[in-house]
Amino acid sequence: MVLTCESYAREGSVSETLKRLQRLHRLDRQQCVTLLAEGQYQLLQVELPANAASMTRDELREALRWRVKEMVDFPVERAGIDLLDIPPVGNRPPQVWVVLANHEVLQPIIWDFQEAKVTLAAIDIPELAQRNLAALFEEPNRGVALLFFDRHGGRLVITFHGELYMTRHIDVGTAELADAQAETLHERVLLDIQRSLDSFDRNYGAINVARLLIGPMPQGNADAFVPYLRANLSLPVAEANLAEVMDFAKTPHLTDPMIQAEACLALGAALRE
Repeated sequence: MVLTCESYAREGSVSETLKRLQRLHRLDRQQCVTLLAEGQYQLLQVELPANAASMTRDELREALRWRVKEMVDFPVERAGIDLLDIPPVGNRPPQVWVVLANHEVLQPIIWDFQEAKVTLAAIDIPELAQRNLAALFEEPNRGVALLFFDRHGGRLVITFHGELYMTRHIDVGTAELADAQAETLHERVLLDIQRSLDSFDRNYGAINVARLLIGPMPQGNADAFVPYLRANLSLPVAEANLAEVMDFAKTPHLTDPMIQAEACLALGAALRE
């Protein structure tokens, strides 16, 4: 159940806005989660070391920090790092998600919350917020693909048993899809989806993906796009309506797909356990 969902214009600095929200909603009594933005972090899928079982979580984190050193564009010694397990399926070697963000990105966020006296429980990433939403639509023992667009582009995630198994960025955002010539982009997005689904099938053939869901989109964006995908993909395609999996009785404005599109990642972040 979503008890409240509101948006506010940012006035002044982030910390000043947080102070205002802290007074309005007593955020000093809450555990808050914020999301990094596209480009502020790197998410990598890495094979676990052979001796991973003998390591503590901290040891594994540090071992992987140096393993991915050449894969990131900032010094790993000045990076926040965390791991997310990928439960093994079939004969695929054990893997893990590694998330890294530069301290220069993380520290100002932490300072803003500290200055506003708001407890920051976690700094999360959009892929995991979207995973949380996708998991709500899963059918028993079947995976689900969820494609969501925002101003930064498209993001395709595939989950199974509530776990993130694949994510792909698609370089087309809501502004492009709203353009009068958007039809010319449909084939490009379709090819990205097909390649991603084919890659997933090669790597995780034991997981049966039941359907592709298209997340809430601004008015009109999905009118031609979703039927186009339905006509060109063998996988069933449907629009994801969050009202089917979340209770909006106390927040009826969220039944509007336009508002769902704006609130989607915030709702996903709020589902963090």
